[in-house]
Amino acid sequence: MYTIKVEKKHNYAIVQLSRGKVNAINHQMTQEIRKAFLDLEADDTVKGVIITGTPHFFTAGLDVIELYSYDKPKMNEFFNDFGGMYIQLAKFSKPFICAITGYSPAGGCVIAITADHRIMARGDKYTIGLNEVAVNIQISNNLIRGYSYWLGEGKANECILGGRLMHVDEALEAGLVNEVCDLEEVLPKAEAKMKQYLQADEDIFINTKYKLRRDWLESMEDDPKVDLEQAISLWWKPEIRAKMKVFVESLQNK
Repeated sequence: MYTIKVEKKHNYAIVQLSRGKVNAINHQMTQEIRKAFLDLEADDTVKGVIITGTPHFFTAGLDVIELYSYDKPKMNEFFNDFGGMYIQLAKFSKPFICAITGYSPAGGCVIAITADHRIMARGDKYTIGLNEVAVNIQISNNLIRGYSYWLGEGKANECILGGRLMHVDEALEAGLVNEVCDLEEVLPKAEAKMKQYLQADEDIFINTKYKLRRDWLESMEDDPKVDLEQAISLWWKPEIRAKMKVFVESLQNK
């Protein structure tokens, strides 16, 4: 693994995103997350998983600079794997906690909303949310359903159409995160919450988690062909490519 680190504790694991300063998500990271969670789901010694980032960045979202350079076959593969990663994490049966160590827009929020519990670092500049509309990326029906599961349909509608990122306290009030604390306490609190979850009977927890998510999961498209084709088509739309180029150049000049 080159973009993530997996540490096994007594009966749970910690997956740390570890790709450069901001943990931007590229195809390799997406594939490595999928492989790690596939292995952890199958490992009977691992009863739960915490996913976290590095100080100040859970992840800055998609690595738009790298993605902009992908050719069409590579971009098709990425969209397939990224959508598959989201479905896989949402269906992960074991206790799953997200320890959000800072910024978590777009792709970071995609990962976060699949978890059972989210703890976010306190910080005036840290934000989280699905701002795909604002950065000219087509959001999928699966993501809309997941966002609505936590925020409610009305709030999700408002935030998604506005391409809106929430600051930490607003995210807490909206139910997008469950706890807020100082940065150095994020992972310890996540581990304490995991130990609380693991006190429950394993089968009862897994069965109850599924019952709570059943409507969300059953509305999920396991093979979202129409959504995928739409997202890919719009990615290559000349007007969007032109806007994306300006955005990429602004990032490169920072």
